[in-house]
Amino acid sequence: MFSQTVEYALRAVVYLANEAPAGRTTDQIAMATRVPKPYLSKVLQGLARHQIVHTQRGVGGGITLCKMPAELTILEVVNAVEPIERIHTCPLGLVSHGKVLCPLHRRMDDALAHVEAAFQSTTLAEILAEPTRSTPLCEALTAVVET
Repeated sequence: MFSQTVEYALRAVVYLANEAPAGRTTDQIAMATRVPKPYLSKVLQGLARHQIVHTQRGVGGGITLCKMPAELTILEVVNAVEPIERIHTCPLGLVSHGKVLCPLHRRMDDALAHVEAAFQSTTLAEILAEPTRSTPLCEALTAVVET
């Protein structure tokens, strides 16, 4: 249901949310999230255009989140790289349906609405604070990046 671009964007922002406020390089993020650097660069550009991340070149620069993790929702990240497209009219273009969705497409749109609501009500801080035995990203790899 979600593209690799969405997956990679979420990995990147979760990593950044879990790190200190200091900026991280594309190399560090790519290594920690296991995202190919060229693909990650494009994803980060999209996130920067939508003011999810801030990029600063040079000494003391790096990539940081524009908002605190408690203020940034999963939906904002998803919509920055690949917006959830709700179904408003018949996808088949059937004139007889007009703007009234058939039962199948209405249920599909309902499912999209539930996903949208779940992502809108979930912040990065909640993801990181959720009690679990597995961390969102590989701890061993994160430790390697910091050294």
